[in-house]
Amino acid sequence: MLVLKFGGTSVGSKEALSALVSILKDKEHSGRVALVVVSALSGVTDSLIDTARRMSENAKKGSPEGGTGRDFAAETRRRHLDLAAAFLSGDEKKAADRNITETCGELERMLDGIGILGELSPRSLDGIMSFGERLSAPLVAAVLRAGGIGAEYLDSREFIVTDDNYGAAHVIQEETFRRIREKAGTGGEAGTVFVASGFVGAAKDRSTTTLGRGGSDLSAAVYGAALDAEKLEIWTDVDGIMTADPKLVKNAFRIDSISYEEAMELSHFGAKVLHPPTVKPVLEKSIPIVIRNTFNPACPGTVIQKAVETNPYPIRGISSLTNVTLVRVQGPGMVGVAGFSSRLFGALARRRINIILITQASSEHSICFAVDPSAGSDAVRVIREEFGQEILEGVIDDPVAEEELAIVAVVGENMKRVSGISGKVFHALGRNGVNVIAIAQGSSELNISLVIKNQDEAKALNAVHEAFFLAGVRSVNLFLLGTGLIGGTLLDQLREHREILADTYKIRITLAGAANSRGMLFDPAGLDPEAVKAKLGRNAQRADAVSRDSGGDRTKGPERFDLEGFISRMKSYNLPNTAFCDCTASEKVSAVYAEVLGASIPIVTPNKRANAGSCSYYKTLTEYSRERGIPYLYETTVCAGLPVISTLRDLFLSGDRVRRIEAILSGTLSFIFNNYDGKKPFSALLREAKEAGYTEPDPRDDLNAFDAARKALILARECGMPVEFDSVEIEPLLPPACFRAPDVEAFFRELEKCDDSFRERHMKAEAEGKALRYIAVIESGGSVRLSLRSEEKGSPFRTLKDSDNMVVITSDRYSKLPLVIKGPGAGGQVTAGGVLADIVRIARTLV
Repeated sequence: MLVLKFGGTSVGSKEALSALVSILKDKEHSGRVALVVVSALSGVTDSLIDTARRMSENAKKGSPEGGTGRDFAAETRRRHLDLAAAFLSGDEKKAADRNITETCGELERMLDGIGILGELSPRSLDGIMSFGERLSAPLVAAVLRAGGIGAEYLDSREFIVTDDNYGAAHVIQEETFRRIREKAGTGGEAGTVFVASGFVGAAKDRSTTTLGRGGSDLSAAVYGAALDAEKLEIWTDVDGIMTADPKLVKNAFRIDSISYEEAMELSHFGAKVLHPPTVKPVLEKSIPIVIRNTFNPACPGTVIQKAVETNPYPIRGISSLTNVTLVRVQGPGMVGVAGFSSRLFGALARRRINIILITQASSEHSICFAVDPSAGSDAVRVIREEFGQEILEGVIDDPVAEEELAIVAVVGENMKRVSGISGKVFHALGRNGVNVIAIAQGSSELNISLVIKNQDEAKALNAVHEAFFLAGVRSVNLFLLGTGLIGGTLLDQLREHREILADTYKIRITLAGAANSRGMLFDPAGLDPEAVKAKLGRNAQRADAVSRDSGGDRTKGPERFDLEGFISRMKSYNLPNTAFCDCTASEKVSAVYAEVLGASIPIVTPNKRANAGSCSYYKTLTEYSRERGIPYLYETTVCAGLPVISTLRDLFLSGDRVRRIEAILSGTLSFIFNNYDGKKPFSALLREAKEAGYTEPDPRDDLNAFDAARKALILARECGMPVEFDSVEIEPLLPPACFRAPDVEAFFRELEKCDDSFRERHMKAEAEGKALRYIAVIESGGSVRLSLRSEEKGSPFRTLKDSDNMVVITSDRYSKLPLVIKGPGAGGQVTAGGVLADIVRIARTLV
């Protein structure tokens, strides 16, 4: 014997009713279904409530707006008649049409009465709400008969007996079970299926009552328990209970089986597939509940039962309640006072204020509890009334209600056996900057409940879900600023290596936002790197032009770039494992790093401006990163992809002390002096280097050595030296006249005047067996200087080729034979590769 329940979406359309008939006729169910419980057509109950309340309010205000009972009843009648016409004919259709018309006539009269008197008591509202099921259940019975299935309608008001707590009536089980068994215990005629209205019942005075949220599920459970059903199947529009809400967590998946206790915990804290009271009647009789999808009947769904299979994951699922209010009571007058909690919760119970969550400090100094927002102000008022004298005397503080909060519940019986669950939860939340306001855990170790801000709900769910269910998959939601040489190459590398990272290394990088001076693009689900290059590339229209051409349709192109707007949008998405990548050379962008880190968003950047700016700003960023555990990675600010900064950091962490660093830090200057032999004029060599792309468009940006000086400054600061840029000694390579030249060509004419002096300096060094190299020297005492030096034949700097960089580190451990790091120190591929490596490091740290 099976009892089936079909929700509103499962009876709300022609397609749904066809699927319902097919399910009852399939091999699995044919001849085995004793009773079907149905909800109102989808949306009808909400419309009934809204209409009744609107008419009551309008009557009190004397306003005729909002329509009449006739208008609403006519629309409700039309919808049900349309469904009847799609399935019924002949006498069956006439009978259904007559019932629908008569029932809607009764609804019209009740609504008109409310519209005249303005009275809408809980009893009256229950009467109005019952019409949805009173219309749907006889219609479904008729549709089943038309489909060749014997069916009889049961008005649940004749069978489910309740108290008079209108709006959330409690079932009087003994009398209810007796009535149900008398009618359906031995079954109807051969092959007949009873179709009962869900959600409704009747008090002993025969007044109509409703069973509250999830009432149709409870109706089905009551019928199933009364009939000792083999199992109860709840048919809805999802495949079962999911590991999390799929609307908020796109990677959520179906749970095969779950215990009653786990299901109740998940449902209590927001899982909408099942309402907690539903479980109680069948739990007492160990009747399994199966959650199934009307529109995907091949899916086995989720089985809820006492004995479940071993869970391969540490937890069973995660659920959440949006928008709760946390009420806090505290004060010294609570400590050691017997009966305080009894007084507090007794007073709340007398006012029928439902408590969702309770937590108390071990010091007994404070208690906080969560309630529905509609009950927050009432709860505060009740506490003030109950403890008025204590508040007046100052031994208890005035109660405080904190609004716009959410509860996230992590549920699973494995918590009893697996250590480290709590640590993993808090690690995932902490890494994502989610502040936990309150914590509750039952002694059964079945559930850890956390109160957080509403705005962090989706981020928290995704972070915790990934930590427990994605089998080692690490993700990053990346926001990229700058799509020039480095950023553009990074986009290419993301496109080329994204699948390898995901499949081989379980690292998933989602490009959620990208921008340059031409515009900005966003998609939390993921942007295509190639499309981003096309839309933000040099040949693309600027965002303002796209906006004009498309009449403001932003889907046709990027939005106009605005730095503040980009950062604001990134923060507002509040995605888990967000990372910000700055591939610009902008000082304005580097100025927002503190704001980004303050939002608990890691940063990856090759931009030297922040770390080579004021020493105080450098310390602010690095210390905040270190203290809060928020990655701030800038390996590529010095020598592109070479592991210079990480090596210095490892030396420092392992107790070594750096005494001296000598380095060639400019790829341009390295290329020039590696290839300058005095035979070709210095100016001619520089012109060739410019044409080959080894210099900036204006070579003076390289020859002023400021870029190399910034890199040297960063290395000094990484060694713990509080050096400012102004104190860096830079030997000028060129006379002032070269830098004063109005344009590049004028600069080259001035440079030609220096060819002889460069040749003379080269010849002198060559005569001594030496060669010219432009080298930065950092001393442990804090001095930083850059100069053109003559290097001996055995110097490691003589081994460099083309634009290679080299860093030579002398430390306590590397004193006799310095540590040498050598390789390409510039170029789009190596720099972007270093940036990508840092992004991958962030993925690994956000586990």
